[in-house]
Amino acid sequence: MQTLNIRAIQLDILWENPKGNLDKLSAMLNNAEAGELVVLPEMFATGFSMQPEKIAQSMNGEIVSWMKEKSAGKMICGTVAIEDGGKYYNRFLACFEGEVISTYDKRHLFSFAGEDKHYTAGKTLTFFEYMGWKIKPLICYDLRFPVWCRNTEEADLMIFCANWPEVRIQAWNALLPARAIENQCFVLGVNRVGVDGNGLNHNGFTQLCDPLGIKISRERDSSEYLTFSINKETIQTIRMKFPFSKDSDLFEITG
Repeated sequence: MQTLNIRAIQLDILWENPKGNLDKLSAMLNNAEAGELVVLPEMFATGFSMQPEKIAQSMNGEIVSWMKEKSAGKMICGTVAIEDGGKYYNRFLACFEGEVISTYDKRHLFSFAGEDKHYTAGKTLTFFEYMGWKIKPLICYDLRFPVWCRNTEEADLMIFCANWPEVRIQAWNALLPARAIENQCFVLGVNRVGVDGNGLNHNGFTQLCDPLGIKISRERDSSEYLTFSINKETIQTIRMKFPFSKDSDLFEITG
């Protein structure tokens, strides 16, 4: 039985303050255990800022370097505003043993807040493996687009790193279990808490849903970490008992 231990950090992000956020996170990671999958919110070091020219860093910057340093013996995941080739990306990074092992650039930029005017959209889905688990990274607004989230890779776990505000939290609470049910996999949504630089409040509701859409968490609105332990036998049993994926529609993503 392959078990995965997860530590989801629900951070009150300091606005456009990488050093302050990295210091807070370093303290919260003091008791992290070897072999854990540690997942941070979207733009965990800066907040969801539409000033990439001010906050974005290169892949050699202090934020990525911090992720590499903290990934000794465990996987660290989260998204960072990255400048790459003269363009800005909201980029998911997975780091393990001091190396970036996987990246994913956010596909669905949040036009409601003007993200599409400041960042470049990604075009490619990806997945990475850790502790025998196939993991598919996605970012915040991607959650609203089930075609993009379709589990064609037969991933065991989907991760959504987010800055999802309290005013729309009912959608977050509905869509996470929906993605788990339709894709027959575990789905983890890691959200921030606190008020951002635009005055929007975030109330967390970081949660893990099993392949039946059942939430394995308690609703919390404070800055803290939540731990989960999941096993692949749950997925295998559900997929064998309810082989719904064989009836899925074929499709092709373009554009």
